[in-house]
Amino acid sequence: MQFGKVTHPEHIDFILPKDHIQTQNAFDKSYIGKTKFYIGCAKWNKQGLKGFYPKKIKDELSYYSSQFNSIELNATFYKLYPKHQFQKWYDKTPKDFKFYPKITKDISHYHQLDTESYPLTEVYLNNVTILKDKLGAVFLQMNESFSPSEFETLQSFISTWPKQVPLAVELRHTNWFNNVTNSNKLYHLFRDNNISNIITDTAGRRDLIHMSLTSPHVFIRFVGANHPSDYQRLSNWIDRIEVWSQKGIKSISFFIHQNIEIESVLLSSYFIKELNDRLGLSLKVPKTIQDIQNQQQSLF
Repeated sequence: MQFGKVTHPEHIDFILPKDHIQTQNAFDKSYIGKTKFYIGCAKWNKQGLKGFYPKKIKDELSYYSSQFNSIELNATFYKLYPKHQFQKWYDKTPKDFKFYPKITKDISHYHQLDTESYPLTEVYLNNVTILKDKLGAVFLQMNESFSPSEFETLQSFISTWPKQVPLAVELRHTNWFNNVTNSNKLYHLFRDNNISNIITDTAGRRDLIHMSLTSPHVFIRFVGANHPSDYQRLSNWIDRIEVWSQKGIKSISFFIHQNIEIESVLLSSYFIKELNDRLGLSLKVPKTIQDIQNQQQSLF
């Protein structure tokens, strides 16, 4: 992912800001000790994760889902997949696996949620809901030109969204977050409609670390900088996640990106190990390239 990439990440202040004052509304004591965690990458294809798969693996998704419990499904951004494709994905994955498919760009970027996108959105929903219990949330990402002047467009789109389908939204225009009037209006809209306000942690856009949780389902996109600081940044997130889990949050979905994608597996492995140790969890730790190479060598 190139979004928010910087030349010298060592010059960036990666300290996480304090929680937004309204974040407390997302906590529920009944979830203390019951938080579910979904951690994964953005893709499963061999080209993107070269070296992650053992030799002779033919079914990439089946192997990926044996190592991770979720996927931020970016493939659906580029084309509208038919129902039978979603059914195949459903059938290939374990019962507790979750997909977070991105809304196709024809809806989000070409039509920018205008009313002409509604028929296409209906088709998209009819297809993606084939995932049934494996649908973690639908992921709507808007481009940087979609500004607060389009609030009513966003509001209208959300008003047509079926309440039974979880929705998470990433907005990128900086005025959604650096203007208190705009941000409060946005967060109110999301809270009223139980929409997850995506937090995007990327080096060059620290304004997107708004720390405003608008539903009990947290959605975080972590973009590494291919720099040693990536590990400290993940440790900072574990500190914050520990606090949230102690206050009561229903689920945390955390997706790790890297410009060199294979390193997303290494970061994920580190993150899950540390999270297990800190919170006493037993999440599966994905095998790294070194693990796979060691396993293959032991066969000879």
